[in-house]
Amino acid sequence: MSEYIRSREQRQEALKGVIRRLHRGESVETVKADFAQLLNDVGPSEIAEIEQALIAEGLPETEVKRLCDVHVAVFRESLDTQAPPQERPGHPIHTFRAENDAAEAVLGELERAIAALEEEPDDEARWERVAALLSILREYDRHYLRKENLLFPYLEKHGFAGPSSVMWAIHDDVRDEWKSLDQLLGRGPGEDPVIAVAQVRNQWTRLATTIREMFYKEANILFPTALEKLSEEEWREIRAQEAEIGYSYVEPQDWPTNGRPAESELAPESVSRAGQLSLDTGALTIEQISLLLGNLPLDITYVDADDEVRFFSHGQERVFSRSTAVIGRKVQKCHPPQSVHRVQQILDAFRAGTRDVAEFWIQMNGRFVHIRYWALRDQVGTYQGTLEVVQDITALRELQGERRLVDWEG
Repeated sequence: MSEYIRSREQRQEALKGVIRRLHRGESVETVKADFAQLLNDVGPSEIAEIEQALIAEGLPETEVKRLCDVHVAVFRESLDTQAPPQERPGHPIHTFRAENDAAEAVLGELERAIAALEEEPDDEARWERVAALLSILREYDRHYLRKENLLFPYLEKHGFAGPSSVMWAIHDDVRDEWKSLDQLLGRGPGEDPVIAVAQVRNQWTRLATTIREMFYKEANILFPTALEKLSEEEWREIRAQEAEIGYSYVEPQDWPTNGRPAESELAPESVSRAGQLSLDTGALTIEQISLLLGNLPLDITYVDADDEVRFFSHGQERVFSRSTAVIGRKVQKCHPPQSVHRVQQILDAFRAGTRDVAEFWIQMNGRFVHIRYWALRDQVGTYQGTLEVVQDITALRELQGERRLVDWEG
């Protein structure tokens, strides 16, 4: 056994050496030539483990992200020889793959539409066609949201946090590229349609390449690794939470339960519902508390003193996606990589007692969203966590004058 461990450790060190040489600027061809035999049978989970180990040793996640495509390139021949594991219809991985197939079809439609636009750069109808197809492509974001809010938290429970963070950062790159292309299309042909279409083509090429490279990383690294790490019970928990976030282009089939409870019956365990809980200003049953919190016209999230998410309200219309997979997850892992430092700054200030409130407001999809954070302290002033409140105040900002009576329509 010790001989096997040494062999495995030596192999991992050799593979980490491959990545380090790439980060020093050596070419893919040179590294592949020097490590040809070692690279012949590298598996998907091995690549993820190597990246995770390097991040744990201090290699910045941003650096791993920067050369992520280079990592894949050096291992690609080995990955291409391994048949991806197949899952039954209804399994989350089967759904992820079906979404990628559907998204590839949308990418093809967009490519043809942009090619047609290049033939007639001043044709308004062709500009509108490309814009409409881009809007359809952006529905693919739900695929990324399910990865970020369901699959990544479960992988983190198995010690895989680094690769998840790298992928999330790439998701955000795609979102930025969507926005940039949308802005170009919104300007239309302008005074020089040829230049305008050339800008669209350049932006489109970056976007399509990033999305397709992620297809490959998912199919050949992420999905096989996840299938290896997660238990069937964990997959069922993920399946039970998927619908709340939604799907892109497809609806999953029923997943055979093999005698287990149906997915619709799966629910987190709760404390006994008998009796009431005594509060400072009254007493409520668990059902009543759930009703109150679930019908607030805003979203609330409680993060405890250890920075772990302990609760979020489950309203009918949430501003940001949440799933029960985040319960117990470090709040830093629930935010895009580029905004984690802001979250940490707030938590550090609250914990140090130098601040009690932080607030932001953003415009998102035509809505005006107000975000506030409060430090929660007990009677002796000890920090006990943070309360986040998110509210869509678009309609509130438009109110004028006053209304003193109920005004119901119909």
